[in-house]
Amino acid sequence: MTRGHRAAMAIVPDDKDWTWVVQRPCPECGFESSTVARERVAPMLLENAASWQEVLSRGDGVRERPTDDRWSPLEYACHVRDVFRLYDYRLGLILIVDDPTYPNWDQDETAIAERYGDQDPAIVAVELQAAADQIASRFAMVRDEQWSRTGNRSDGARFTIESFSRYLVHDVVHHIYDVNAQTR
Repeated sequence: MTRGHRAAMAIVPDDKDWTWVVQRPCPECGFESSTVARERVAPMLLENAASWQEVLSRGDGVRERPTDDRWSPLEYACHVRDVFRLYDYRLGLILIVDDPTYPNWDQDETAIAERYGDQDPAIVAVELQAAADQIASRFAMVRDEQWSRTGNRSDGARFTIESFSRYLVHDVVHHIYDVNAQTR
């Protein structure tokens, strides 16, 4: 057993294709990313990071998984921190390389390798905020003509910076929904 949470049972990998969320509302969290204006991306990422600060200050319960096959709030926060970092890297690629293909990233392997459930919530809070600040700053500097630049995931999904930004915003908003749904 790891500190403060149930014995780590393998999380069932999420192999769903979530790319549709840039075009229609998410039936789970209700977020409608297609309505996100470019100028709102950076502020929304910072607002999301502030929500994670609240989650990570909840005390010992932050390590508890609601069920053996669902991440704890701490594990979700680690994931969001790493998503901010990854998307900052990918955004940098799109801005400097014509139509790049990003290296694959397995979120489930990363969660295990980085021992998300054992990380210090106070350190994660600082790192998540720094990662959010970095990517929000980079999105705030994207010029009008750059929003149509493209990049590709290793699975063939193709994004413009605009659709990429909406996909990212949905991802981190959805995970706040996941965590808050655990406390209802």
